[in-house]
Amino acid sequence: MSKLTGGEAVVAALDAHGVNVVFGIPGTHNLPIYVALAKYGVRHVVTRHEQGAGFAADGWARTTGRPGVCLTTTGPAVLNAATAMAQAYSDSIPVLLVSPGLPLNHPAAGNGYLHEVKNQTAAMNAIVSYSHRVGSVEEIPAVVANAFAAMTSGRPRPVHVEIPLDLLDQVAAVDLVDPIVLGPRVPAPSEVARAVTALTSAERPVIVAGGGSRGAEVQALAERLGAPVVTTANGKGVVRGDHPLTVGSGLHHVAVSNLVRDSDLVLAIGTELAPSDLWAGPLDGPGTLIRIDIDAVTPNANPDVNIVADADLAVRMLLEQLPELSDGQDRAAGARRLFGENAQAEGAAYAGLTAALGRVLGEDGVLAGDSTMACYYGALGNVPAYRPGAFLFPTGLGTLGYGLPAAIGAKVARPQQSVVVVHGDGGIMFSVAELATAAQLSLALPVVVVDNGGYGEIRNEMADRGDPVQAVDLPSPDFAALARSLGCYGVRVDDSSGLEETLNTALEADRPTLVHLPEEVAR
Repeated sequence: MSKLTGGEAVVAALDAHGVNVVFGIPGTHNLPIYVALAKYGVRHVVTRHEQGAGFAADGWARTTGRPGVCLTTTGPAVLNAATAMAQAYSDSIPVLLVSPGLPLNHPAAGNGYLHEVKNQTAAMNAIVSYSHRVGSVEEIPAVVANAFAAMTSGRPRPVHVEIPLDLLDQVAAVDLVDPIVLGPRVPAPSEVARAVTALTSAERPVIVAGGGSRGAEVQALAERLGAPVVTTANGKGVVRGDHPLTVGSGLHHVAVSNLVRDSDLVLAIGTELAPSDLWAGPLDGPGTLIRIDIDAVTPNANPDVNIVADADLAVRMLLEQLPELSDGQDRAAGARRLFGENAQAEGAAYAGLTAALGRVLGEDGVLAGDSTMACYYGALGNVPAYRPGAFLFPTGLGTLGYGLPAAIGAKVARPQQSVVVVHGDGGIMFSVAELATAAQLSLALPVVVVDNGGYGEIRNEMADRGDPVQAVDLPSPDFAALARSLGCYGVRVDDSSGLEETLNTALEADRPTLVHLPEEVAR
């Protein structure tokens, strides 16, 4: 037991859980936390906006597989980070948001205190897994331990911990709490047995793998079953992109619908089978549906066999009981050919870009994408991934501005790996200030801005509806000059044949490089 301020208790608790990097911005009310960071060897990465800090923590978490940490001050800072926390919740990413709150005895009706929000905890509780307001300095270590236990067991989702600002300078005898290790959720043996029976008798199985399958031996299970594998955006990379049983990433393609329709069993691992993945509507398969997921219920499917468990444990149990079954490589090859045709047709406008990205990233690189056509039409289906965490994409919430700050988090986590960002010209303006963050960190980070003169997806939707096209055309700034003004290199590429060389040069640079790429050149 040690005498600590509330601020130091926060940092000591983070340190006890292996946290060595936090992303955030200091403010009047969180300074007692900041003063303790250096003492515990916790690196702080200052961003230019709290939303950027939240996205960077998200990118860190997706890249490392461990919880990311975002540190803000009260009121507007917390609300600035709310979008990032909502994105993390939507995509099941473990991010801890730590912030001060108004004093313990602050009047419920408010009194005009600096950064006063009517009910900050309630606001965040509506967005994250849960929001907890600490009641004493002594409570802080247990609250942080509970947050990490929640984020690292069951379905990983963000948590908000609020410490009343008057506790941060208050000194108390604090007992640190060791990390709480919760056992995995074990599958019901009866459901595993039903799954084994169904899988053994299936002649044409297919696996649909989502982000929740990360860490599970999906590739080994596919080989045992002879089953083709399709993945969601968040599941991209759980099976190597060049594996003979890999069909592709993106559930909306005709190739996937046809494959499922031709299957007598669908094994869905770690996926909600959500509308944000199934743009063309639900998968319509005539066979058995087996679902492995940490959540007991999804509104998107009614499985015949429902294994509620940690995916890695459930898959291992299946592998222990299943015999070697059929060889599905020929079936997978046919589906992969059609998938490739679908993906190439859909991403034709970005073919030059995606080809260059595939060569530049190789097997070890990370692609951080924004919610932009160049990513969900281009990179998702056309740039292979060879491991989990190699494709960072804001799937469920679909927010703009995610790519650049997420890439900063990824590059801080894995400085030796190649990380490339892809944004649209509309989305980059949501977080363009984070170029200054990347420059301050001297990150060799190529930031490709595909420019179609505005919000291209919405422009197309308006036209498809027969509506007047309005409020979607944006005059492009001189992106290269803007990048240079923020401490980066900036170049414009007007010939796609030079794109690969430009990206390779950027990956060796002493700072970020913004690559302004007109959409017509991305072909």
